[in-house]
Amino acid sequence: MSLRSTPTARQERLGAELRRMRQAAGVTARDTARLLGVDPAKVSHIEAGRLGISEERLRRLATFYSCGDSTLIDTLVAITYEQRGQGWWEAYRGILPASLLDLSELEHHATRLRTIQITHIPGLLQTEAYARTIFGAAMPPLPRTELEARVSHRMERQRVLSGRRASPYEVVIHEAALRMRFGGRRVVREQLTTMAELGERPDISLRVIPFASEAHIGSGHAMLYACGPVPQLDAVQVDAAHGMVLLDTEPQLRKYRHLFDAMQSEALGEAESRAFIHSVVREL
Repeated sequence: MSLRSTPTARQERLGAELRRMRQAAGVTARDTARLLGVDPAKVSHIEAGRLGISEERLRRLATFYSCGDSTLIDTLVAITYEQRGQGWWEAYRGILPASLLDLSELEHHATRLRTIQITHIPGLLQTEAYARTIFGAAMPPLPRTELEARVSHRMERQRVLSGRRASPYEVVIHEAALRMRFGGRRVVREQLTTMAELGERPDISLRVIPFASEAHIGSGHAMLYACGPVPQLDAVQVDAAHGMVLLDTEPQLRKYRHLFDAMQSEALGEAESRAFIHSVVREL
């Protein structure tokens, strides 16, 4: 089996979980290599996601590491059968940055999504006109073909909120994002009206933190918390100046769970939040 030059975030996550499992058991990579009858370098490649692993070998390792969490093991096994090219986002490979494809894959496999946004409307709730405005302001400017691809990709990402497998979506958004006039009054009016209507769906929880809130919890933090099929596969996505960052260690996950809960507790209720958004629309 040849090495992957650019493993996906999900392939890297499988390897990372195997590494954590091994380290928790106090087993060295050399001991694992002996069990599998391979060179220690191969174990390093598996744990980095550069090399795949079969179901049989994964289950052998789980036993060797004394991991009795059958739900976690079965979930990891399911990942071993995933093949690059199966997801809709693969149509954008080579056109868009790999990080955007990783984000689509993360959302696709999530069982619940929770986001905090301070200055922008969440991507999964954006209208096409709003998204086009955001991407049109990129620095340096995006080539026309990439701008169109990013807009199209963002619209397709919204699939996770529809159909039989729709993921429950919890949004905490600051009033600042509602007041930004990206694209002008018409674009913002359409965007806020659409978002408020989506907030009426039972699987979407939309709550606003108004300027009047005196809390200073998590000021400036924007993030997406994706709940995995098992808690060990939860992940957090944050944006940085150099691009998207994925976090998945338990201390990091715990920090962002607490951050979301704290900010949600300071937000208006769902009905009150929708009414608040409509009041902003009337002011435009």
